[in-house]
Amino acid sequence: MADGILGLGSSGSTGLSQELIDKLKTAEAKSKVDPYTTKLETWDKELEKITEIETKTKELLSAISNYDLYKSTPNAFDQVTASTSGTSAVFSATDVTGLTEGSTTVNVTQLAQRDVYQTNTFTDKDIQIDGGNDSGDKVSIEIGGTTYDFSTEGKTYQQLVDSINLNDKFKASIEQVGDSDYRLIVKSKDSGEANALTITQTGVDLGLEDSANKMLTAKNMKATIDGVSYDVSSNTITIQGNLTMTAVELGTSTISLQKDTSAIASGLEDFVSKYNELLDLVNTEAFSEDSPISDIGSLKTILSTIKSALFGNYGPNDDQNIFSYGFSMDTTGHMSIDSKTFATALTDNLDNLKALFVGVAEKPGIGTTLKEYLDNLDGYDGALTLYGDTMADNKTKLEEEKTKAQEALDTKYSLMSQQFAAYTAMITQMENAFSGMKQMIAESTSSS
Repeated sequence: MADGILGLGSSGSTGLSQELIDKLKTAEAKSKVDPYTTKLETWDKELEKITEIETKTKELLSAISNYDLYKSTPNAFDQVTASTSGTSAVFSATDVTGLTEGSTTVNVTQLAQRDVYQTNTFTDKDIQIDGGNDSGDKVSIEIGGTTYDFSTEGKTYQQLVDSINLNDKFKASIEQVGDSDYRLIVKSKDSGEANALTITQTGVDLGLEDSANKMLTAKNMKATIDGVSYDVSSNTITIQGNLTMTAVELGTSTISLQKDTSAIASGLEDFVSKYNELLDLVNTEAFSEDSPISDIGSLKTILSTIKSALFGNYGPNDDQNIFSYGFSMDTTGHMSIDSKTFATALTDNLDNLKALFVGVAEKPGIGTTLKEYLDNLDGYDGALTLYGDTMADNKTKLEEEKTKAQEALDTKYSLMSQQFAAYTAMITQMENAFSGMKQMIAESTSSS
């Protein structure tokens, strides 16, 4: 006789377990959820590659920026070296672009200086000034035809100093000149005869009118620069438009200026190296079946634009290109420079090279053109910026779709768990009922 009817009485309910549900859920997740996980992992790999390409692009930008017409500091073709002799003057230039090659000789015969006055000594800067009791008591300082009055009525030395310093044409201070002695010092703010001071006192005698207390007399700097005479208020003047000369002592000094082309070749070799590295990186992804890059076309467009700028014609007559000056390409597209050919061009055709790589506002050169393009790649609406925005949008969509797929799967198998629980209860009841029936049948059979 059969042990059960439709599996009843054979513990069939044990087959409806959580283990079975988990196996079914795992199997379905492979087709419903795992593809999104794989796509997100690919997205991470794509981000690594795009970041690497962006880094190489920035390195290329850095290498070519030294040949940009609009560079804030002198470009590679405007570099100047200087050598000096003598100690009477020091030279500096924040912008060497307009400097003229050649030698400049400076002969300093007089240094500019300020007027400097001192008072008699006193022992306490915070005591009231002697004789400064009346409303008319004052110290008067004349400069440039204008007289400024400073009342001493009821004031201490320190208060008088504070009052004088409210005027920006001169400077007052209290200096300790001995263990217990002080002097009030008054100086013109700027040097030169035009800034000479005349000091008078009314109702007080601080010693400011004593000739022995006038320590320095305002003078102009006097010098000849390449034979031209200068008689000016300051020891610092600008010559050649950009070159600053500061006289520091009497005597003769010379500065020699010459073009410095030493960094041009090495800078372009660095650029070629960075270009080849970017080329290899993009080509590797373009020809790889396993590349995570989703839009290799955009990267090819960037590289194509760089090539168009690099291999185009420049100069006033559009007849200058890099292949005329030692640049070449091999069958893989890699660039190289013949150092001897380029060195000859630096000597014989420096102006043409500058027109080719830097150019002018009306005819920008390779460096100026490429710098603008590469700089804009990361700017608003730039190709790399748009690529990054697209990647960010794609990741958001993938994460949202994965979440929806996971939630749908969780809901489905949560419901299945509830159904299995209900079925198990029903089967268990039926099995219990059938167990009683089996016993009755067995008893009936044995009694007969």
